[in-house]
Amino acid sequence: TDNSCAAAYRILGVPQSASIDEIKAAYRKLAIKFHPDKYATQSPQVQKDAEQKFKEVNQAYDIIKKARNFSWNKTIFVPES
Repeated sequence: TDNSCAAAYRILGVPQSASIDEIKAAYRKLAIKFHPDKYATQSPQVQKDAEQKFKEVNQAYDIIKKARNFSWNKTIFVPES
């Protein structure tokens, strides 16, 4: 829906007018920032919070990919038919 799509852009911190490259860059930055491996030595609550944020970032990216009808493999843009 439009609301979940708008929320997805907010989670990634990009405007809805962002280019595919901007979306990918924002996704990568946040995925690295909240990756569970970075929090392995932190308290269980911090680990849980980071894991939740990591899931939100991935879900947001999936929503935008579906809305824009694109996918990517490594750094190669592949339009879906």
